[in-house]
Amino acid sequence: MIDIGANLTNRSFDGDRDAVLDRARSAGLGGIVVTGTSVAESRAAARLAAGHADLWSTAGVHPHDAKSVPAGWIDDIAALAGEPKVVAIGETGLDFNRNYSPPAVQRDVFAAQIDLAGRLDMPLFVHDRDSGGETARLLAGHGANPESVVIHCFTGTAEDLDTWLDAGYYIGITGWICDPRRGDELRTLAPRIPDDRLLIETDAPFLIPRTMRPMPRTRRNEPAFLLEVVNALATLRDTTVDAIAETTGHNARRAFRLPPLHAGMDKPVP
Repeated sequence: MIDIGANLTNRSFDGDRDAVLDRARSAGLGGIVVTGTSVAESRAAARLAAGHADLWSTAGVHPHDAKSVPAGWIDDIAALAGEPKVVAIGETGLDFNRNYSPPAVQRDVFAAQIDLAGRLDMPLFVHDRDSGGETARLLAGHGANPESVVIHCFTGTAEDLDTWLDAGYYIGITGWICDPRRGDELRTLAPRIPDDRLLIETDAPFLIPRTMRPMPRTRRNEPAFLLEVVNALATLRDTTVDAIAETTGHNARRAFRLPPLHAGMDKPVP
C-alpha cells in the first residue's frame, strides 16, 4: 500500500512522528507521499522525505494559502521540485467552498503551478472543491498532461467524476468513503473508477475513517489507518484487500514515477 497524501509535517505529529512512521510500516505501507501546502511546508516535507527511503513529497501552494505566497514563490517551488525525493507539484487547485483566498488569486496561483509542472514534466497533485468545473477548465486550458494529474481526496459528484475520468486523471480516495454522514455518494461512485485510475490516501491528520473501532481518542488520522480505506473499497468493488493494495500501489508508482519496491524499502536512509 502507498499513501499518496499525508500531511506528516503537521504539528499534530511533532511529538511522535517516528512512531507514526513505524506504525505505518507495521500496517503494511510500502511508501508515503508527504504533502506540501505552502513554500514553508513544502520545504519541511522535502526535508522529511529526504531522511527516509520510503517517503517522497510534493511541493506546491494549496488554494487556502494562495493569498499568502511570498515574492518569488514559484521559483522556490521550482527549486524544491529539483530535489530527488520531490515527486509532484502540489497540493494545488481551487477551493471555492471556503474561499480562504480570493478566487482570482487562487486561479493565478493554480495556473502558475500547472505551467510549472508542464515545464518540469512533473505530476500535479490537485485539490478541487466547489469550483464549478473551473479546476477542470484550467487544467485543460493550460495543457496539463492527463497521465500526470492526480485528483486528491475526491469527494465530488457523478458529473465531476465523469469529467476527471474522461480527461484520464487519477482519482485519490480517502477516509471520506468511511463516513456514514457524508460519504454516501462517494460509496456509490467508487466502483466506477477504473482499476488503473484508482489511488488511496489518508490526508492525515484529517479525515479519520469513522469505521475505526476503537476510535482513537485524539481523532487524529495517520497513515497506518489507510487499511480502513482499502477495506471499504474492497467491499464496494467486490474484490479483495490484497487486490486493492496491489493495484493502487502499482498505480501510485506509475503516477508519481516512484522507484520499484525492494528489500529494505521501509528503512530510514542512513
